[in-house]
Amino acid sequence: MSNIGQLYPSRMWQIFEDICQVPRPSKHEEKIIQYLIEFAESNALPFKKDHAGNILIQKAGTPGYEDCLPVVLQAHMDMVCEKNEGVRHDFLKDPIHPYEKDGWVTAGKTTLGADCGMGMASMLAILESHDIEHPPIEALFTVDEETGLTGAKALQSGFISGKILINLDSEDEGEIFIGCAGGVDSVGKLHYTKTTVPDGMFACKISVSGLSGGHSGDDIGKGRGNSIKILNRFLYEYGNQNKLHLASFQGGNLRNAIPREAQAILVIPYSDKEKLTIALNHYRAMMENELLLREPGFKVRLESQDLPEAIMGESSQSDLLRLIYSIPHGVVGMSFRMPGMVETSTNLASIRFCESDIVEIVTSQRSDLESGKEDVAQMVESCFLQAGAKVVRGEGYCGWAPNPDSDLLKKAVVCYETLFGLKPVVRSIHAGLECGLFSEKFPEL
Repeated sequence: MSNIGQLYPSRMWQIFEDICQVPRPSKHEEKIIQYLIEFAESNALPFKKDHAGNILIQKAGTPGYEDCLPVVLQAHMDMVCEKNEGVRHDFLKDPIHPYEKDGWVTAGKTTLGADCGMGMASMLAILESHDIEHPPIEALFTVDEETGLTGAKALQSGFISGKILINLDSEDEGEIFIGCAGGVDSVGKLHYTKTTVPDGMFACKISVSGLSGGHSGDDIGKGRGNSIKILNRFLYEYGNQNKLHLASFQGGNLRNAIPREAQAILVIPYSDKEKLTIALNHYRAMMENELLLREPGFKVRLESQDLPEAIMGESSQSDLLRLIYSIPHGVVGMSFRMPGMVETSTNLASIRFCESDIVEIVTSQRSDLESGKEDVAQMVESCFLQAGAKVVRGEGYCGWAPNPDSDLLKKAVVCYETLFGLKPVVRSIHAGLECGLFSEKFPEL
């Protein structure tokens, strides 16, 4: 049984519990859109909906505040939908079951959806209230933030009129964000030739696992290992001194995640089995030492395999291993506006052997500055082009350059200190926020 309705402030938590009953995966927000419309109608609040599904609910200022500048409060409707293995849960139909345990609200075996359900609940509680003094409010609820920021991208001029916007999608208590990174994906597609497996060969699989992974933006400055880079380093070094034929190379899953696992199937002369084992053991010891303080779970494994039907041609293999070695990964530049924060980075996200003899390599670049994003994207693109790969760059999204002198920020810091007796951390986040798109579409904000 849920017990979160008794938490304080109770009405906000009750509304969050209601939101948890409404399925709202990214790109399937129809039910939560209807929930918001019904909320506005039941509270006699004017609202509008745009072609993308974004909802704006308006409320006049309370007595004495009618003529103040309107404030836009903003959150997104959708949630990340993940569940533990073996759990039966249909995110298109089934409600989330939140409960309080040991001081935290959780959903147990599925994602909770507090991102950004708590932002929505806060906004709805204010809109519903009769005892909270406030200026005119425009409550903006956007769709599909998690998988592409498409709701924010679709906003049209005139949909909001306020000049002050507070985004309620923050990650941690006690932090105020005043900037975010823009991002773009750069995908390289390298054609390769195949050849037959010579006689007297032995096939094996080398796997790298146990790495922490993490978000390709917010975790990129933590020095976490990249499984693709680690595995490629061994293949490159061993292949420079010994016969090695690559049959496949796979690693990573998501464009916005640091890859945790990678594996390669290779073919070597049968007589070199012991040599490969010794070399891999030396490499394992070296990497364990390098990664000791940041990736204690690092593992590398060697397994025998059936001989593949074909292997890469020698020239194609050389091009691929050199390409992966040359593609940058990690922090490219630190911020001088926000000391201690990453300003520009790039992530080597995944590699896949596809049909039609194509290797697809996915990377993503981020920067607070549009010029920095373009610079690092071109850096990665040049690596692809030198290897003869075709490059496809995604549409991308804008960054939000920090302004530490913002008047709104100064007010927010004073309010936080007054309420909680603590000084908040003011920072930028090296990940995409809808604020980047808002600042581009509505430069007067």
